[in-house]
Amino acid sequence: MGLPKRRISRARGRKRRTANMRLAVPTLVECSNCGNRGMRHRVCPKCGFYRGKQILKPEEMA
Repeated sequence: MGLPKRRISRARGRKRRTANMRLAVPTLVECSNCGNRGMRHRVCPKCGFYRGKQILKPEEMA
């Protein structure tokens, strides 16, 4: 089994680990009804539409 010849510095080891810990930016899409930008596969928080259908009434959301 292979062993490292030299000790890996803290900075180098942490740099390698943090490359996989980055936060992903959520993808925003425009609502087909009102044009408001929101997350995919969710009811629009502004108008209450999802896939062209009224799911929630605006007064229910507030």
